[in-house]
Amino acid sequence: MDWATSHDRRFDSFVLGNAPLKRLATGFSWTEGPVWFGDADCLLFSDIPDNRILRWSPERGISTYRAPSNFANGHTRDRQGRLISCEHGARRVTRTEPDGTITVIADGFEGHRLNSPNDVIVASDGAIWFSDPHYGIAMDYEGARAEQELPCRVYRVDPDGGIEVKVDDLQCPNGLAFSPDESLLYVADTGRIFTDDRKHLRVYETGPGVLAGRDFFEVDIGFTDGLRLDEDGNIWSSAGDGVWCLSPGGDLMGKILVPETVSNVCFGGRSKHVLYITGTTSLYSISLNRRGVQWP
Repeated sequence: MDWATSHDRRFDSFVLGNAPLKRLATGFSWTEGPVWFGDADCLLFSDIPDNRILRWSPERGISTYRAPSNFANGHTRDRQGRLISCEHGARRVTRTEPDGTITVIADGFEGHRLNSPNDVIVASDGAIWFSDPHYGIAMDYEGARAEQELPCRVYRVDPDGGIEVKVDDLQCPNGLAFSPDESLLYVADTGRIFTDDRKHLRVYETGPGVLAGRDFFEVDIGFTDGLRLDEDGNIWSSAGDGVWCLSPGGDLMGKILVPETVSNVCFGGRSKHVLYITGTTSLYSISLNRRGVQWP
């Protein structure tokens, strides 16, 4: 298996010798934000610099879901199965309704515009959590340069629309994921552009108010951008040489090697056993002996 390396015997049972890494599509500029729609048998993901959301399906391959997309980045689905998106260009988080109309979830805080929402997850109580680094306003490649009005933070939006700060101790919070029981929040800090700031993954115990966190892991090839968890709480994180699998205790168990820098991952497929991977210019997949924990 030249597409995987094992650092722990537990990882050997996660990968399948007859299930290779597949490149499903290529030719993009910078891909992120994969989200699986099992009811439509398709995956949506962003090609941020080209200002579009793409759709991949096993039957039809690649098509355009939305263009322009306001330089959309991360996506997820809410408890009703609707698409929730982070838009760099419009500096907001939105929901796509069943009829295709777009509802704004959040675009500001305490009278100031958000920076450029990046990743988003939805808790079992319906609350929407999103990260708000400055990448979309720091350069024109993934949005448009603009004044930064707020610190880089993680926010929570109540089902009734109220918004609060949940994490405020990171340089640039990026990828988000909950543990299976939602008692822990994992947040990737990818640092500020063009600096040597530390890039690491931190974990927070969820609860009221601003959360206190601790360092969890630091990828030493590239950095953690997007991450998702399987049903046993193992963390599948992007890295410079592929996807790294971390135990709930913070041990590196193994890697899925990918020939491009990986940005994000998500589980999908018939039994949520397929790991979809967005690389620099391509979309990949690999079937695992694991199931993702995300809902739906």
